[in-house]
Amino acid sequence: MLKLIILFIISFSPAIAYTIWIRNTEKYEEEPWHAIFSAFLWGATIAIVAAFILEVLLGISIASKINDYNAYSFTMAVLIAPFAEEFTKPLALFLKTVRKEINEEEDGLIYGAVTGLGFSATENLFYSITFLSEGILVFLVLVTIRTIGGCLLHASATAFTGYGYGKALLGGKRLITVLPFFFIAIAIHSAYNFIVSFELIGGFASVLLAILFAILCIRYVRNKIRVLDSINA
Repeated sequence: MLKLIILFIISFSPAIAYTIWIRNTEKYEEEPWHAIFSAFLWGATIAIVAAFILEVLLGISIASKINDYNAYSFTMAVLIAPFAEEFTKPLALFLKTVRKEINEEEDGLIYGAVTGLGFSATENLFYSITFLSEGILVFLVLVTIRTIGGCLLHASATAFTGYGYGKALLGGKRLITVLPFFFIAIAIHSAYNFIVSFELIGGFASVLLAILFAILCIRYVRNKIRVLDSINA
């Protein structure tokens, strides 16, 4: 039990710190903590369970069509997982506590990112339990990679769908207008998984490239929040 508590702290503390960081990027009309908590909790619970179920169902469907294991793994990592996860995470924006707080375009970016961070926290917890069996050194290295790359990736990707949803909501547009932003989110997620999962230029270099990619994505998201925030102010 003590080990599980420690792993929980290791997994959730960075995601919570990132959440505060993202939320505080907005200087005018900062988002209320209860709505931030709702979005984070959705990502950490319902979204990750729903994504798992969806991935299993889609995985079973394609397993009968793809016999090669490497091709199957590639499809799951680069296509199925990004689609399933980027579909379930932004549904948090439909929550009443979150939806009513979206009154500026940057709000969608913030809530999308926070939901992604909640998702990554629980995902990191599951990974940490597995990593621990590999030895303390491997555990520390892999947890560090997940803490930086995984967290920032989930936050960045879902922020784009959140942005699209915010624009549709505030502009009185149909939900179909969110689709381009949803596809961008999937593309970002797929690109990260492709880089980190397949040794294009060597394992270590691929991991560094993936982390750099995630950092650049979150920088873009935060800059977008700041720009929109200053315009609205």
